[in-house]
Amino acid sequence: MELWHVNETSPEEYDTRTSAAARHLAAGALVVVPTETVYGLAADATNGEAVARLYAAKGRPRFNPLISHVCGRDMAETHGIFDETASKLADRFWPGPLTLVVPKRPDSGISDLATAGLDTVALRWPDSPVTRAIIEKLGRPVAAPSANRSGRVSPTTAEAASAEVGDSVALIVDAGSCRVGLESTIVACTGDRPTLLRPGGIPTGEIEAVLGAPLARHAGDTGPDPEAPAAPGMLASHYAPRAKVRLAADRVGADEALLAFGPALPQGADAARAVLNLSERGDLVDAAANLFTYLRELDASGAGTIAVMPIPETGLGEAINDRLRRAAAPR
Repeated sequence: MELWHVNETSPEEYDTRTSAAARHLAAGALVVVPTETVYGLAADATNGEAVARLYAAKGRPRFNPLISHVCGRDMAETHGIFDETASKLADRFWPGPLTLVVPKRPDSGISDLATAGLDTVALRWPDSPVTRAIIEKLGRPVAAPSANRSGRVSPTTAEAASAEVGDSVALIVDAGSCRVGLESTIVACTGDRPTLLRPGGIPTGEIEAVLGAPLARHAGDTGPDPEAPAAPGMLASHYAPRAKVRLAADRVGADEALLAFGPALPQGADAARAVLNLSERGDLVDAAANLFTYLRELDASGAGTIAVMPIPETGLGEAINDRLRRAAAPR
């Protein structure tokens, strides 16, 4: 496994290294790539064998679809059909942490394995210059779910990604810590009304402001068929550390770790096994960026349970609480 530190690379070497990463993908190998949300485990989305290798590396259920990442609108519209709503959202939020689920074009080369056999495709244009450069040189979309074992905490550093899937990849591209630190918001534009499938890095209210109307909400975590999620990240138990997760904690046991939020800590915090504060000043942007890193660090403390203080449901709090509820779900 090769490790490339992007920030230590000269402009001349940058071109050489992005070309090498694209060659790995073209040959069917897996590459860990950085995005503004989390680190992704990338495979050529049009290569069914490479996608199968990705599923195996993650231990991911085959029924869970993947997001295909593109390097621009032209590539996106080669594979998906964009109606007026999808186009409006892409114009406003791309490149960025928004995934759009749209009808898949019949002549799209994206593997049916990547879309889990659905007639829709999840597309995102990430706000990461190095990953966009790699995709552009590959000339095809890359499937890139979070670079961790399925159901585990998503990695926001190259080191965390390496610990999860390093033995399955040809290259890890290290561009430092992820800026957003929370997976993309997923919106389906496949029916009469756009539907929120997963809250994420763009607050729902910002999307609704652009549309001038509220998003529909998905009826359940896993769709009409519990064996067939409509989009990535919709399994009931997901983003889970090894320790149990206890939500809305107003006290902390001596053998528990505390994931805090805000300036005031609950009773028992001084005796907790470990304490990390998502944001001492109660900032939800900071909290989102820290969430997965702090869950990993508290999990490594050896505590049997991670007690989590209440997080407001406003703005990015909706997405943070979604991840925490899934982390706390029965496994």
